[in-house]
Amino acid sequence: MSIDLRRFVTAAEKVDFQSAWTLEEWLCRGDIVKNEELLMVRANMEPRRCHPFHNHPTREELIYIISGRAEQWVGKEHRVLGPGEMVFIPKGEIHGTYNPYNERLVFLAILSPAKAADPGVLDYSTEEPWASLRGAEFGHCT
Repeated sequence: MSIDLRRFVTAAEKVDFQSAWTLEEWLCRGDIVKNEELLMVRANMEPRRCHPFHNHPTREELIYIISGRAEQWVGKEHRVLGPGEMVFIPKGEIHGTYNPYNERLVFLAILSPAKAADPGVLDYSTEEPWASLRGAEFGHCT
């Protein structure tokens, strides 16, 4: 079916991508459905993995937990989120999603706008205070 006409996306039509952080299951982006404002990906993060401190300079983001638990940071504040909970991350806010637990974390990330200026993401994980913010008590992720 033409992307211009597609309104429904089946499991067979999603686009899988193994990033450095998660198995990404893309359900909404420009090569799947014709849209201008939204991106949506289901992320599968294995135990002791993370998407360390970064930001999206030109996009805002929602992260919604489906299963597992996320140690979610927004700026210097963090909370443990479980199924049915979410976090809103404004454009340019440094944040990180960590899974220090022994279970897989599955979450939806919804970003807007879909057609944003580059760069899409900037890594801050090796810069202070982000490199040491979590401290030894939180452990490290791979």
